[in-house]
Amino acid sequence: MQIAQNTVVAFHYTLTNEAGEVLDSSEGREPLTYLHGAGNIIPGLEKQLEGRTAGDKLQANVSPEEGYGEIQPQLIQEVSRESFQGVDSIEPGMQFQAQTDGGPLMVTITDVQGDMVTVDGNHPLAGQPLNFDVEIAEVREASQEEIEHGHVHGEDGHQH
Repeated sequence: MQIAQNTVVAFHYTLTNEAGEVLDSSEGREPLTYLHGAGNIIPGLEKQLEGRTAGDKLQANVSPEEGYGEIQPQLIQEVSRESFQGVDSIEPGMQFQAQTDGGPLMVTITDVQGDMVTVDGNHPLAGQPLNFDVEIAEVREASQEEIEHGHVHGEDGHQH
């Protein structure tokens, strides 16, 4: 069966950056399982998996535009240390959920200078080309319930 709209796909992957550093991998774990066409994985990878079948291996190179987007400078801001009430130590790399006009946003601390803290609301992989080594483990028809809910259910998926 080929990967197409409303199929459930299970695949193993290793994600590397441009320098060849491993950023994430399913090695030693269960394959990543998703509902194809439901926006559950980044668009550039989903497009390159279309039409593939179980057993296929491929290298997928995904541009920032088709991955986690370009860096949006407006999501990088300096805020007062007072914004982090109840947090004793604030260090680069820490992540917090900020409340914004558009709803909650995960931010990463990138710098601390005196009473000012620089936060970045971009995805940590924004602006980066992504390289995936992929092996398709399984492709099956999605159930009607999975299609209605927009995600995989069952043993390898989401349980309600």
